[in-house]
Amino acid sequence: MNWIIYLVLAASVLALSFAFYFYKSMMKADEGTDLMKKIASHVRKGAMAYLKQQYKVVIIVFIVLAAVFGVMSIFGLQNEWVWFAFLTGGFFSGLAGFFGMKTATYASARTANAARNSLNSGLQVAFRSGAVMGLVVVGLALLDVSLWFIVLDHFIHEANHLIIITTTMLTFGMGASTQALFARVGGGIYTKAADVGADLVGKTEYNIPEDDPRNPATIADNVGDNVGDVAGMGADLYESYAGSILATAALGAAAFGAGCYEMQLKAVFAPMLIAAAGVLLSLIGIFMVRTKEGAGMKELLGALSRGTNTAAVLIAVATFVILWALKIENWVGISFSVVVGLLAGVIIGKSTEYYTSQTYKPTQKVAESSKTGPATVIISGLGLGMLSTAIPVVTVGCAIVLAYLCANGFNIAFNAQNLSMGLYGIGIAAVGMLSTLGITLATDAYGPIADNAGGNAEMSGLEPEVRKRTDALDALGNTTAATGKGFAIGSAALTALALLASYVEEIKIALIRVGENLPNGIEATKATLVDFMNAYNVNLMNPIVLVGVFIGAMMAFVFCGMTMNAVGRAAQKMVEEVRRQFSTIKGILEGKAEPDYERCVEISTKGAQHEMLVPSILAIVVPIATGLILGVPGVLGLLIGGLATGFVLAVFMANSGGAWDNAKKYVEEGNFGGKGSDNHKATVVGDTVGDPFKDTSGPSLNILIKLMSMVSIVMAGLTVAHHLL
Repeated sequence: MNWIIYLVLAASVLALSFAFYFYKSMMKADEGTDLMKKIASHVRKGAMAYLKQQYKVVIIVFIVLAAVFGVMSIFGLQNEWVWFAFLTGGFFSGLAGFFGMKTATYASARTANAARNSLNSGLQVAFRSGAVMGLVVVGLALLDVSLWFIVLDHFIHEANHLIIITTTMLTFGMGASTQALFARVGGGIYTKAADVGADLVGKTEYNIPEDDPRNPATIADNVGDNVGDVAGMGADLYESYAGSILATAALGAAAFGAGCYEMQLKAVFAPMLIAAAGVLLSLIGIFMVRTKEGAGMKELLGALSRGTNTAAVLIAVATFVILWALKIENWVGISFSVVVGLLAGVIIGKSTEYYTSQTYKPTQKVAESSKTGPATVIISGLGLGMLSTAIPVVTVGCAIVLAYLCANGFNIAFNAQNLSMGLYGIGIAAVGMLSTLGITLATDAYGPIADNAGGNAEMSGLEPEVRKRTDALDALGNTTAATGKGFAIGSAALTALALLASYVEEIKIALIRVGENLPNGIEATKATLVDFMNAYNVNLMNPIVLVGVFIGAMMAFVFCGMTMNAVGRAAQKMVEEVRRQFSTIKGILEGKAEPDYERCVEISTKGAQHEMLVPSILAIVVPIATGLILGVPGVLGLLIGGLATGFVLAVFMANSGGAWDNAKKYVEEGNFGGKGSDNHKATVVGDTVGDPFKDTSGPSLNILIKLMSMVSIVMAGLTVAHHLL
């Protein structure tokens, strides 16, 4: 059976090979005029400079945490592989973001130049460049998973070694989550400081177009699109993808642990094989994306939907074949759990599209509210965001229940075996939702490439027809980005629930490890899951659990408050700098003098580096402190409260921000007065408020809830030892 892991390794090589193929194809395309090349070079240089500075900070944090894990292993609180697994998770997560961003910075000018030929040519270059990001993420994640399993299976030979292997592998998920949070928060602060500065001064005070080369912040804005929406999103979904596979594998090892070893191994391999099949089917979907000249928003959305929906249908069919071939227990029911996850992802994506695309009434209503000023734009956008939480929450709730029941053969009896099987069903539903990440992430990474292409076309002074085409691609990118964020948040909810169950399993292992150092051992290690929960009094009537729930809910709001204020402070410095340049550099507004772009890039870089550290460290420190002070009941409450509140708040912020952004785009298309009108200025204010909502705080929340779970899992030994020794 162990040969199956080499199929997963082969799938990772396939994904990385096609990523390299798409990258080389993009590099062969013409980058355009000398001016287009110069602008792209400015953006590329700024993006790489920022990433280099970010990694310097992150490396220090990783060295400190790896040292802590090393000390824990010396005292028997973790096994000796944890510190290295943590480092590899962070390394591969950062590498995925780096490759994706490098591709995006080379693709933007080529997309703009391709748009000079046709709309479809621009779409092909942008989308397949975005596919590099998607394929690199899934390729590196499967490479990491397969190699770690091969190594640990060779060296670990303890009883229940599959449970130990899979819970150890979860540690590299913490490394990926930690890197992702720094990438998301830092990138989000960078991009929104530049975006807000460019919009508030350029559009509202001086009435110049978006991406106008006279605006000093415009290069920093384009750099920010790459570091936030490409490198940040790539690292984010890398840890979601890897986390869902690893959590499900750990749950499979626990659920089938009482049976034969071969069945347990099949349960561990099942999520890996489904993800591996998703690579091939994502490639089929990628090659199906194309459109015709003069296509509108619905036709462009249809082109992308054709690829993503085809991949989703094919993976649903493939799942039944894979689980049947494995002859896993209740393979039909578990296959339907995967289908439930896929359907939930589709519903959340469509819901997000409905609430954030300017082709539908909700966003058009936000644009219409601009008739009475920016205040009503803000009010209507907030209301839309709050209403938009209903469908995703109900969808995820139904998915959890259905996935649980399908995996159990619709047996609702509550016992340890049914609970373990049901949780395995929920975990594999998360794998199903993320199985076609190769193409779904491509639709997301496509967005900032198209946005930068529009900026390049504007700054290069290309003909109006080109700008019209890049505007169409950019508007599509705004919708796909919003859909991608909704998809990431929905998958995070299912993954975090699977991680919550994995935490319980890790506590059991920690009890055994710590129990060996007690005079009479510890009886709780022999208990069933229900007995264990009763022994620790983990129920909602325990005030310690409730305190943990409140702390978890508070964490979501405190984290958002810190990141929103960080954007505000960095944006304030950017606004002051742009105003200074407009007033002191003679000829800048007439286009006779070049702005100091590098100064604005420097402000965004320093602001992001300074502001990202505290909220990111807080996500690591709070779960550890909660475990030491409140114990296991407090940690479980923390994770439940953080998951419930963080999920709803993330959907609200992402959809409000997306609606405000596309309401502005809807006005810019000529509705309600068009560009330069008072209505347009009102929607610019809404978009400015929405920027940190949808690109900094909102998308960072899904990493927060998973990182707190990962930290709790890794620190389970310390929590148990502190309260029992």
